[in-house]
Amino acid sequence: MIKSELVDQIAEKNPHLYHRDVERIVNAVLDEIVRAMSEGDRVELRGFGAFSVKSRQARTGRNPRTGSAVEVSAKRVPFFKTGKELRERLNPKA
Repeated sequence: MIKSELVDQIAEKNPHLYHRDVERIVNAVLDEIVRAMSEGDRVELRGFGAFSVKSRQARTGRNPRTGSAVEVSAKRVPFFKTGKELRERLNPKA
């Protein structure tokens, strides 16, 4: 699902809201998650999961085409851990 499909589904389920307002709400939520993560904060959505930022140290990698050594700089990467409710819905017990 892409963001526009999410906006369409929310707007369809809430006919009292304008499509443009739903789009603004979705953008505001996603922008706030990105802002919090860029400041190093953890974002937890109960039942869904938690977004956090992990730091990766600089390392020496390999160019897969040539096999030569390449320096990879340190960086921060997003990390998502699923919540219990989401895991249970994805893997129902028989």
